[in-house]
Amino acid sequence: MATTSDLVIEVNDIRKTYVDGLFRRRRVEALKGVSLQLGRGEVFGLLGPNGAGKTTLIKVLLGIVRKSGGRASLLGSPIGNRRSRSRVGFLPESHRFPQHHTGLTALEHFGGLSGMSLREIRQKTPGLLEMVGLGEWGKTPVKKYSKGMQQRLGLAQAMIHDPDLLILDEPTDGVDPVGRKEMRDIIQRLKNDGKTIFINSHLLQEVELVCDRVAILDKGRVRREGSIDELTNVSDAECTFRLLTTEKAAREALSGHSITRAVVQSPKLVVVTVADADQAALDRCIDDLRKARISIASIFKAQRTLEDAFMEIMANSSAAGGSEMAEELEIVE
Repeated sequence: MATTSDLVIEVNDIRKTYVDGLFRRRRVEALKGVSLQLGRGEVFGLLGPNGAGKTTLIKVLLGIVRKSGGRASLLGSPIGNRRSRSRVGFLPESHRFPQHHTGLTALEHFGGLSGMSLREIRQKTPGLLEMVGLGEWGKTPVKKYSKGMQQRLGLAQAMIHDPDLLILDEPTDGVDPVGRKEMRDIIQRLKNDGKTIFINSHLLQEVELVCDRVAILDKGRVRREGSIDELTNVSDAECTFRLLTTEKAAREALSGHSITRAVVQSPKLVVVTVADADQAALDRCIDDLRKARISIASIFKAQRTLEDAFMEIMANSSAAGGSEMAEELEIVE
C-alpha cells in the first residue's frame, strides 16, 4: 500500500445522494460510503454493473458533482482544487467532438482549455497523434472518424497537457481488438513514464490485462478491492493431467489422491482432474504416475479469471444486500 505522500487519489467514506421526483421527495443514494486509495504510478481499475455508481464517483473526484459526505483528495489537494485538477487528463464516456474540427484543431482547442500555448500544442500534436494511431488522420474532419478513432482522439486530448493522472471512463468503448491492444500498449508506456491511471470499464478482460489493482463497486459500495492476483486466487486449486494411458490405469496410479473427474478422449488418452493439488500434492501425483510408467502429455492448474471473481462477488452482493434496491428509492417523509 502506498504511503500518504505517494497517494494520488484518496477517498474516505464518500457519499452522494441525489434528490429527484415530484417535490424532491425521492432520494437515490448513488454512493454509500466509498473508500479507496490509488498510489503513484499505479494502473487502477474500477469495475461494476450499470448503475453501480462508477461514473458518479469519477464526477465527484473531478469536482463535476458535489459530494454529500465524506472526504477525498486528488494529487494531495482536496477535490475541487483547480491547481490539482489541471494536472488531470480526463477521457469521458461517450464523449463527442464538435463536428467542424479536424483531429489537429480539436487538440488545439482542448490544449488551449488546459492553458497551453499554440506553439506548445503544435509541437506535441504530431507525436501524440502518432502514438494513438492517428498519425495520418490529423487533417481529417472528426465527423468522418469512426467511434474507435474518436476514442483514440479522446485519449490524445486527455494527454495533450502531460498530466500526472489520467482518468479514463470506458477508454476502449467502440475500439476494435487491434485498437484495444494498442490502447493497452499506450497505457503501459504511460505507466512506465510514471503516470497514474484510473480506468472505469465494463470490459473485464481488458482490465485484467492492464490493471495492477481493481475495486468492484455495486449499489454504491466497494464490495472488493485488491490486486488481480488477490481477486482471482483459487485457494482450493485443482490440477488436470492429460495422460497417455487408459482410465483404469490412471485411476490405479492416482488411487491415493482425490480424483474429481476423469474424461476419456481416446482409447489411450484420458484427462484426469485431482482436487486440492497444492505443490506438494502435485509432486506426489507426478511421482505416482512415473512409478506406474504413465506418460504425462500436459499438466495445467485451475485458474479463475477476473470475470469469474466478478460474477461471484456480484452474486454474494445480491444475496447479502437484497434490501438495498428499496433503499435507493426511499421516499423521504
